[in-house]
Amino acid sequence: MRADACHLEVRDSYAVPSESERFRRFLAGESALPDEHKLRWNDLIRETTGRGVAVRRVRVVTEPRSDYHRWLLSVTDTNTAAGEDIRYVPRHRAGDVPPDDWWLLDDRRVVYNLTSESGRPTGLAMTTDPRIAGYCREVRDRLWKIAIPYREYATR
Repeated sequence: MRADACHLEVRDSYAVPSESERFRRFLAGESALPDEHKLRWNDLIRETTGRGVAVRRVRVVTEPRSDYHRWLLSVTDTNTAAGEDIRYVPRHRAGDVPPDDWWLLDDRRVVYNLTSESGRPTGLAMTTDPRIAGYCREVRDRLWKIAIPYREYATR
């Protein structure tokens, strides 16, 4: 990846095993625990953006927000502090969105985050098909134009 990485997230909840205890604590009103996975992720973001690569994320969210998205909003500040530009599009404004999450890397490589129906990660799939990458660019550009920056969305 040389210039740009953009992640599209379209689910209202995920069942990521490494997040389950922190999410449970959030729902129970308990204090947060240190998150080693997130610390490593934010180190990667700092290193990547330090090389001049833009790292962006668009989250398409149903309103009212799911418990999962309320939790994500409460922990996203460390991502943005590390250099990731995270924005939100209310689902009712998003129009047609793909059913799957993906990363678009340098406008030409698409990496799909595969999940089960319950939102549990099941793997990755990658393509460089120019038609698929073109479609993902169009979706990214359309959603980015209407996306609300994290800080603004979090206070709504």
